[in-house]
Parts: sequence; structure tokens; C-alpha cells
Amino acid sequence: MYGKGGGGVEGKEGRREGGEEEEEEEEEEEAYIDSLKLSCAGVMVEGDIQDGSRGARERKKTVSFSRSLSARKISGAADCIHSMVEGSELRKVRPSSRVYQRYYMLDAGLQALCWEPSKKESDKARITLPSIREVRTGRNTEIFHTSGLYDQISEDCAFSIIYGETYESLDLVANSAEVANIWVTGLRYLLQYGKHALDMIATSRDSLRLGWLERLFSAAVRREEARRGAGGDAADAEATVALPSAIALIQSVNPAVGASRAEHRFHEALRAHGRTPGTGAATTPVKESGGAGGGGGKGGGKGSKKNAGAANQQVTKQEFIEVFHELCTRPEIYFLLVQFSSNKEFLDTKDLMRFLEAEQGMVHVNEDASLELIQSHEPSEEGRQQGWLSLDGFTNYLNSTKCHLFDGEHSAVCQDMGQPLSHYYINASHNTYLIEDQLRGPSNLSGYVRALKMGCRCVELDVWDGRGEEPVVFTGHTQTPPLAFPGVLEVIGRFAFVASEYPLILCLENHCSPRQQQVMWKHLVRILGDRLYTEPPSEGEWYLPSPDSLKGRILLKAQKRGPGSDGADGEVSEEDEGEEISRRMKADQNVGSGEGSAGGGGGGGAEKEPGQKNLPSSPVSPLSPPLSPPLPPPPKRHMLLKELSDLVSLCRSVRFADFQTSSRSQKPWELCSFHESLAVRLASENPGDFVNHNKRFLSRVYPNPMRVDSSNMNPQDLWKCGCQIVSMNYQTAGLMMDMNTAWFRQNGNCGYVLRPAIMRQEVSYFSANTREMVPGVAPQLLHVKVISGQNLPRPRGSGAKGDVVEPYVYVEIHGIPADCAERRTRTMTQNEGNPIFDESFEFQINLPELAMVRFVVLDDDFIGDEFIGQYTIPLECIQPGYRHVPLQSLTGEDLPHARLFVHVALTNRRGGGKPHKRGLSVRKARKGRSYAALRDLGVRAVDEVFKTAAPLLREATDLRENMQTSVVVFRELCGVSAVANLMQCVRALGSCVSGPDGKPLLLFDLRDDYPALEPQGPLPDVLRRVVTTFEMMVQASRAVVELSDGIYKRILHIQTTAMEHHEKLQDLVVREGHRGRKVNRALESFSWNITLLKGQADLLRQAKAEVRENMKQVHCAALTSSMTKQAVAVGGGSLGRTRSLPRCHHPADTPPVSSSTPTPTRGKGPLP
Repeated sequence: MYGKGGGGVEGKEGRREGGEEEEEEEEEEEAYIDSLKLSCAGVMVEGDIQDGSRGARERKKTVSFSRSLSARKISGAADCIHSMVEGSELRKVRPSSRVYQRYYMLDAGLQALCWEPSKKESDKARITLPSIREVRTGRNTEIFHTSGLYDQISEDCAFSIIYGETYESLDLVANSAEVANIWVTGLRYLLQYGKHALDMIATSRDSLRLGWLERLFSAAVRREEARRGAGGDAADAEATVALPSAIALIQSVNPAVGASRAEHRFHEALRAHGRTPGTGAATTPVKESGGAGGGGGKGGGKGSKKNAGAANQQVTKQEFIEVFHELCTRPEIYFLLVQFSSNKEFLDTKDLMRFLEAEQGMVHVNEDASLELIQSHEPSEEGRQQGWLSLDGFTNYLNSTKCHLFDGEHSAVCQDMGQPLSHYYINASHNTYLIEDQLRGPSNLSGYVRALKMGCRCVELDVWDGRGEEPVVFTGHTQTPPLAFPGVLEVIGRFAFVASEYPLILCLENHCSPRQQQVMWKHLVRILGDRLYTEPPSEGEWYLPSPDSLKGRILLKAQKRGPGSDGADGEVSEEDEGEEISRRMKADQNVGSGEGSAGGGGGGGAEKEPGQKNLPSSPVSPLSPPLSPPLPPPPKRHMLLKELSDLVSLCRSVRFADFQTSSRSQKPWELCSFHESLAVRLASENPGDFVNHNKRFLSRVYPNPMRVDSSNMNPQDLWKCGCQIVSMNYQTAGLMMDMNTAWFRQNGNCGYVLRPAIMRQEVSYFSANTREMVPGVAPQLLHVKVISGQNLPRPRGSGAKGDVVEPYVYVEIHGIPADCAERRTRTMTQNEGNPIFDESFEFQINLPELAMVRFVVLDDDFIGDEFIGQYTIPLECIQPGYRHVPLQSLTGEDLPHARLFVHVALTNRRGGGKPHKRGLSVRKARKGRSYAALRDLGVRAVDEVFKTAAPLLREATDLRENMQTSVVVFRELCGVSAVANLMQCVRALGSCVSGPDGKPLLLFDLRDDYPALEPQGPLPDVLRRVVTTFEMMVQASRAVVELSDGIYKRILHIQTTAMEHHEKLQDLVVREGHRGRKVNRALESFSWNITLLKGQADLLRQAKAEVRENMKQVHCAALTSSMTKQAVAVGGGSLGRTRSLPRCHHPADTPPVSSSTPTPTRGKGPLP
């Protein structure tokens, strides 16, 4: 469909002469377009999840093989330049979606870029290097943005060469991201050093790294000589070390390198230098043999001969350095280093500062902080002394915990713990004493130990009469063995607060006779003592106490007798989940099919192991109502001992009737338990009511009784309804348990996580099943680039499969239905466990507070098991920038050295995604803008109040989106990616706006709060547009700052006025003649409007903060890029820069070293 529009000529680029050749090129061109759309450079496998599982659709397997250009290991600029001289096929994108495949190469003199075939004469089918102004990565030029192929071209495979006085662009697409990186890196190196580039490389080829490796090797030689003593080899012999020592030396620097892999590489190096593995340093010709180095280092003898030979093999310094380069150089990190390195070989303190600020989202970074990082991670002594970070030091830093995807701030309690207990999700375990299935599986005290050590704050005890007048813990009506009740309490008492100091809830399901209840009570008081919280709640309290006020206390969740209880004279209804299991199994057998093994509810079925072809459940679990179960018989009643009842205070168990009854009569300290099927049905039929119910009351959900295999429900199906206590079978690994474990990691693993604000506000609107934007919540765009994998093991259950894996990665989003999605990379082969994926994905997140991201690595060529590893993380815990993702096994243990390397960024909805057309004016943008709409209640007095807010909401939306749109357009004109911040925009400008005399064509005037971009002479069209767009951005930003406070106050005043009608709202609705559903609809509309007003006011306040951050970034980047006019003065106008903007150091300013120098901290504002 692309490329068939009018014309079809290449313009001045020319056609081959003759009509026959022209027709041939037309056909060739269409074939190239099809190839572009189908190649690894163009298409990424995608698709939102449908019907709850990946199995709902068939996936076509896509495989990526290594390319010839990047077949050699890229470890420096010389490798890139040599590859460019050899040349490669690239696709040139022209206007009107025309695509031409050409063979591009660097001429031997390193003076020009040439291509063929072309109608042009050979001297014209070239671009001289001195005419190149910029080498730009990604789809970030006018031609790419306006091309109909934009969506078919991979961001990671595209790059552009900006050249000439008029800033023309040559827009190219490589066959892989690695090939694109080779061209970008090589061209940038040549632009910096010109025709002397190879001389520079020859004289100082990574001297920092080579010097370090030579000293490392020399130290190993001295150690071996000391072990051998004076009677060693001849003094004039070339210095060598034994092969095992060389392998150990590499592993001491890079523990992730396997011994067999290193040995195999050394054998290859020995053969390449004409030496047979097993000989000393003397040269021995190698006879031709099949499979050199074959079998992962198994050549060179078998059994004891091989071991003896390995001990006698000697490795020279040159061979050691070659193998080290091969095993320890990661091309993707090298390509990253040269993007920020001013000399393309290492990072100095200023380079590192730019990287930390622009990519890693860090603020308050100075050269002292950069130097501290260099001192911590640079392996060479020279680098530490000079303040240089080499490639190996940079790799060490990116591999450190500081660059893990998980934000270390969340490793400790970081949320407000002073809110009511019902405002938190609580980590809970189901039938904690069971360690296998629910019917016959063994019971063990280790179940409690494991759960409590994992931060669980709600454990379960089913207590029954035991022999010898001693109560026991087990599941009634099953064959599970019993545990002694006092033994269970002893373990709980010992481990209750090992992992968390916050309150522990004991779910006590009491089936004992009064005599054994007396024994239970004595054990509870004796073993748990003062830690039991028994103070009776106050009748006037509307909310439960906070976790902070209950530190170190144990709450008993059980039935309680007394006024308002279900029974009289100490008689209460009996809770018996075990009997429900037995009853439902019998009903299932009678029906023949019943609810199925998973309970047929919204839990998504019995949880499949991730090793199966279809992953365990999908990010979307449709909340369809389960099959109607047989009506339960009336609950049994039994006598409850008063002393035992008095131990129950804040978590009294009551039966759920309906939401109206609960709203009218339930007390805050009363708790309802729901089995999974009922909770899912309520979430499906009454999502808003369920959320409102959970604002005041605790709700506990336990797995469907038919989950006898101990499979787990999807906890997010219940969390999104606000259910606080979702009980999980801790003994069953898989997706659901991964999500539960990851979710509670976000608050120091203390077992309590604050629920989203929209679920805590007294008056707010939120539907658990929404597939649209959440009112008052700004959607975010999550940009994820999966770059590479390291040390990926084969699947554990892969049987007789070889060591080679063919991995691919799923990136999954779990959250509300509107957010659930998944994307996958291509399958990578011939990767030796270190695949390069280089694929980017984008997800819209409508409720970030409830979203989780999961990375799953699978093997496409599996035998028996495909699961390699996974990592799940709440969105709130993700650090932006270049990060490593530590992969975990099926049971949650870290896989040694197995990681993914990714880049992550969050932007607002206007800050990423598809490009905007040039010349996008505010007036044009308004025509297609959607505004948040208030709802009519049908109550005149209230509707009149809300109507006064409509123009304010429109004005607030216009202010916010005008500013964000202008930033997007400015970013595009600067030629940076959609996730770049304004600091990166300004620095990109600074690198390409010099005139023929080398002086900058644009400078910033920073004398006012709002920077001005001033031309320094005649400008080409593209730079004039940059200046105009910058002025528009500054004007829109100024409007936000000057007008937002007044609009914010007026919106909140309207919200306060409307809330005055809240208490009597239902009476007002009835007076207007509304009945039944209309009353509920009016109440819902009121909540919607209140939520919308508060949300829009908050978004406007956030926009003002965004402007302050943007102006600060422009100011700092202009200073550090030397793009400022002289006599810079800082004012204190409406932005209040003297009070709010940190001082930006000019390159000439070196702050004094001080012990009080602030260390870098991660920014919480707009992310790069």
C-alpha cells in the first residue's frame, strides 16, 4: 500500500537511464518496501491480550539471525570504521514513503560516504564528512515523521545524517540495531577526529584499558613465577600464564564468564596464533580438523589427558587480551559510552554527569558525585587518578545495584503508614500450614516460617479438637495431617516480626468444643501475651487504627459474641472453608463438570506453570461471572467461649449480605470474607459498590474451594476492586505469586502497601472494570527498550536439550483492564546466552499506581520446558534510564548473573508516541482536543454548581496541553527521541548549530526567568522553525505559571461548594422525583464530578511543576553547552528561580571538593 502514490521518482537522486531500467526500479522499490515491512528492521510483534490468554491467538514465530556486518565482535571505534569501509546494505527513506535499497560504504580515505547503485555520477553519489553536521539516531527527522512508513520502521534501526548548509537529511534504516549503532558510532568518531581517526586509534587504542590488562596479566605472571620458584622457564622466554590461571584471572574480573566458555575461546585463540592447545608458547603448526574449538571447549583430548593438557597449556599476554576483549566487551555498552564520551574512549566527570542527568533521571549531580562513582567502579588505577571511567568501569557501574531496575528507595518503608488499616493492601497467606495441595498435601511449620519471612502479614489457622485435649491445626474434611496448635503459635510468636514490625493478623477459624477453646485461649495468652491487641474499639470511630499505631501487635481475626453478633448466649455461626471444599467437590462430581479445577471464576483457572507454552494466565483476566454454585446450606452454629471472644478486637468476622446492608450496619472493625467466585462476581456486577465498600471496611478474599491443587487466583483482579486481604497459596510458584511478591516489595517488603488515592478518597469515582481513562488521573506512556540479555541459562526442565537457547522476551503490563497488554521481541539464535534484542515498545498506563511490569524470558526451541526466567516489578518502583533486570527462577530465586539490559522511560501522554505534524498550532490542536466532561445529576441546585466549573476545566486543559504540545514539537525539531528531556534537546542543538566560521548560530539569553533563543546571524529554514517553536513553548509555559494558581483555587472552591450537598444528596435526589437506579446514577455522577474536579486541579498543579523543571533544564543545558550570551544574570520573577532552581555549573566552574557535597539522587519529576 505504501510507495504507490503519484510520481514515484527519486527526484534529483535520479533514476537509472532508460524506461526498461526505470520500470525495473519501480518493481525493485516495491519489493524493498515489502522487505522493509517484514524484516527485523521494520516490524515488532505486538498485540494486546484478548480473552485472557496468549493461546487465544496464534503467533507466527519470527527469528533473527546474526548479520555479516556485525559478525565480528565490536569492541572499539576501529572495528566500526573497518566495518563501514567494507560497507553494508541500508534502506534510504525518501518523502512520499519511497524506499530505496543501496549499498553504503566509507571510502578508503575516510573522507566521504558513498553509495551504489545510483544514476548519479560517482562523484555525486557521496556525502563528504566535513559537510556532515550531525549523525542522529532514531526516526527523528521531517522525512521520517511524515513518512507513511513511520510505524513500520524500528526506532532502533533508523538513523539520519544531517549535512550541508541547509541541513538536508539522509534517512537510513539498517537491517539491525547493531548495524545502525556501528554506523552512528563510526561516523561520530570520524566527525570528531577527521581523517586522523585511524592514526588516533593506532596510537592510543583504548590505552586506558590495555594498560590495565597488561598490568593485570603481569601480576599473574609474577604470581606464577613465585609459585614455580627460581627454577622456572628461561628468562628470555615470552611471559605466559597457565590456561587455568588465565581463566581464573578473567573470572576474577567478570565472574559471569563460564569456565568452559573461556576455555573454548582460549583454544580458538591458540589455534589462531598457530599453536595447538596443550602446547607451550612455542609455535606448533595446526593440522586442519573439523569443528575447531568445537563443543564448547571439549576439543583437545578427553578425560585425564584433557585435564593434564589444560594444566600445561600456556597463554601469552596478547592471547589473554584478545580473549578478554571477546568475552568481556559488550557492544551495546560500548555504543552507549561513545554517545556520551567527549573523546569516544572513556567518560570523564563531565561526560558522566551528562549521562546521569539526561538518561538516569538523577538530579543534583555534580563533578564530585561523578568522581565518587568513578572511584567506586573504575578498575584501572590510572582511570581513578585521572577521573576517567573506561568501558570496563562503565560496565561495572551499569551492572551495580545502583543501576538495577528496582529503585533502592523502595527497599525500606517509604509510604505513609499513618492512614487507616483499610487503606492498605495486606500481604496474606491461605492455609499457611499446607506446603502442597489442599486435600492430602503435608502440613508443616515451615509454611509459617516461609510466609512470615517473606513479609506476610496475615496467616491462617484452622483449629479443630485434637487428641489429649490439645487443639490441632489442619483443614477439616480433608486428609491433611494435623499440627499441634501450641507449636504453631510458638513459631508465629518467634517469626511474627522478623521481616516487618507492622501488625500481624491471625485468621483463626475455630471449630473446637468449649473445653478445647479454653485450652486455645490459654495458649494464645501464654505464648503471644501482650502482643495480642485486645482493646475494644470505640463505637464512635469511623475508621480503623493505622499500621503505625499497631506496630508489634497481633490482631486476631475471628468471630466474636456479644451485642449485635449473629447468635445469642455465646452461639455463633461456624466458618468452615474445608467443608465447603468437600461440598463443592461432591456437587462437581454430581454435575459432571461443575466449576472446573480452578473454580470457574475470575481467577483465570488453575495456574499453569510458566514453563508451558501458554504462560500462566494473561495480564488480562476477564471478570466473567462464574457458574452458579449450589446454594450453601444454612451455616452451622456452635458455642463460643467468652474469654476467646474477648481476644477479638479490630477484625471481627461477619457474614456478607449485600453492599446496602454493609453500608447501613457494618462497623469499621468488622471484616467480611469472600471466596474467590463470589468476589469476582461482585467485582463484575457491582465494581463501583465494591470499591466504595472497601474504603471503610476490610475485605478478605480466599481462593475458590475447588483450587485443590493450591493454584492461585490473580490478585490484581481483587486489588483493583480495593480488596485489601487477598490470600495466596505461598507454596505454589508462578505468575500469580510473582505478582504478589513483587507488589509488596514496593514498600520495604513490610507487608502493607498504600492503595491508590482514588480508592481512599471518601468521595471519588472509580470502576474496577474500566477500559478507559481514569477521571482525574493523567495517563503515562511507558517506553521500554529491551537491549540485550546476559548469561541466559537453558530452561531447567529442558531435558536432553543442548546448552544453546533461542530466547525471546515478553514485556507484560498488569493492571486495570485498560492497561493490560503484552509485547514480545523476536527470537534470537546463535547468541551463546548473550542475545542482542534491541527492540522498543510503548504502553499507555491509565492508572500507574496499580500497574506492574513483568519481563518473561522464554526459549523458542524448547524440549519439555520453555521458561528461562522472569522479573516482576511495580511501575512505581522502576528507575528510569539504562538498567539491568535481574532474572529470577520459577520459584523466585535469583538466577546467577542472568540479566536483561533495558532502557525505560515514562512520559506524559503528549510526550511520546507518534510524531506530530510540523506547524501544529495551538488553534489547530484545540479542534481535535477532547475535554473532560462533567455529568448531570438531575438535581438543579447541585448541577448549577458544577456548571460553573466547565469553562475552568476547558481553560485548565488548554493551558496544560498547549504547553505539552509545544514541548513535543520543539523536541521533534531538535531531532531527539520522544523520551528525551529538554536538557537533551538543548545539547542536541548545541552540537549542530555552528556556522561556517565555527561560531554558534543560536545563543540563549538567560537574564530573564524564561530563556530566550536568539539568532546570531542569518538562519536556514530549519533553525528559524526551531527559534519560532521555542518561543511558542516559552509563551505556553509562561501562561501555565501565571494563570494556573488562580484557576486551581477556583476549581477547588467549586469542589468545596459541591461537597456541602454531599451529606443530604440522596434526599435531594429523591425530592427531584428520582427512584431506584436513577438515584444510584445520580450519586455516581456526583462522585465522578468531584473526582474530575480534584484530578484536573492536581494535573494543573503538576503542569506548573513541569514548567519549572523544563526551564531549569534549559537553563542548565545552555550553560554547560556554552550556548549563553555573556553577563548572565538570574532573576527571581514568577518562576522564583533564586528560590527553586539549583545552581547550574558552567564548564569553567569547578566546585570545590567538600564533605558536604550532595550525592546524586533520583529525580521524581519528568523523566528523560
